[in-house]
Order: sequence, then structure tokens, then C-alpha cells
Amino acid sequence: MRILLVEDNENIVLGLKYLLNSEGYEVDAAGDIIRARSFLGDNTYDLILLDISLPDGDGFDFCSELRRRSDMPIIFLTAREEEADVVKGFDLGADDYIVKPFRNRELLSRIKNVLRRVGKGSTILRCGQVALDTLTGRVTVGGEDVLLTKLEYKILYSMLSCPGKLFTRDEILSGIWDISGNFVNDNTLSVTMKRIREKIGDTEGNVIKTVRGMGYRIEK
Repeated sequence: MRILLVEDNENIVLGLKYLLNSEGYEVDAAGDIIRARSFLGDNTYDLILLDISLPDGDGFDFCSELRRRSDMPIIFLTAREEEADVVKGFDLGADDYIVKPFRNRELLSRIKNVLRRVGKGSTILRCGQVALDTLTGRVTVGGEDVLLTKLEYKILYSMLSCPGKLFTRDEILSGIWDISGNFVNDNTLSVTMKRIREKIGDTEGNVIKTVRGMGYRIEK
């Protein structure tokens, strides 16, 4: 899934790109309408996150412009919380309206809901014969169920969400913990990665590639 973020606050952009990338979304960020038009001319997107107050124009006007030529999902992400603004956003054809400051998990949930409504929100992450259903938590290899621990599932989910991305060992370690809430050490990570590979039939490292001295990567 590819998202265009139209937002001029650099801190918000950095935070949102990190959040969305970690969930497997590809994100392009435009700080103004001119740049957004350029991105849209060169790329195809599944959804737009659109601020209203932009340096070179009004997000409402840009939404109207987009709606004249596209039914691409649009979510307003703005500090403007007046009822009249919210109603105007929906009247212009927005799929959702989220007021800053927002909660990260709620934002992700509402993005998924919008994508699901328009038929773009697949819940299946795949690599070769390995499939992970994010809705049911079911992991299969060649259609056969594979039982993973909570920790193994969390690591596999993170990597399948971002195929091709290099996950450093430090990055993985900083984002995972065991079922008791204790942070996982480097040795435990090595053992866990070995067990994941064994369970998904990847003892040769064809699905989860080891990048020597750096970390791991799921092949696209």
C-alpha cells in the first residue's frame, strides 16, 4: 500500500513516515500542494493523508480538485476541529476526518478501515509459500498451519510488513519483548530467528536473508 502524505510540519512528517513504514506502508511526503501534484503525476497511490492549512493553498480546495478526477481515498489530518470544517470535509468527498493531535493506533485503524471499505485493505502478508493473515493471526506455509510463539509472530509480522527492508539486529531488539514484557537480548534473538526459519521451512535462508554484520531482510 502506498500513501501520499500532504503535510508541511516536518516533525509530523518524520513521525508519520516512521509509523506508517513500520506498518508496511510506502510513504511519499509533500510539504505543499505543488509538490503533491508532482507526486500524483508520477505515481499511483492507495490513499492520501491531507492537511488543510498548507503553505500554497487550502486542503479543501485541493480535495475538490482531486475529487473531480479521482475516487482515491482521502483522509483529512488537520488541527481544525470546528464542526463546520468537519462537515465541509465530508461534503467535499473525504473518506475520513482526523483531528490533531491524534493517537497513532487510532490513525492506523482508521486508515485500514478506509482501505478495507474501498477494497484495498488485504489482510494477507506473503513471501513465497509463507502467508500471514493479520486479521486472524494465522500463519501458513504452502497452506499448512504453522504455530509460532508470540515473539516469533511479532518478528515475522514486522519483517513481512516491509519486504526488502533491512532490519538491523538493534532495530529488531528495540521493538520486541518476550511474553513477560522483558526485553530480548542478542543471543535470544539469534535463537528465535533460527526457530522461525525452521518453522517456516527456511533453513537455507531463502525467505529471511541474513545480511552479514548488519541484520535480516525478507526477500520481495
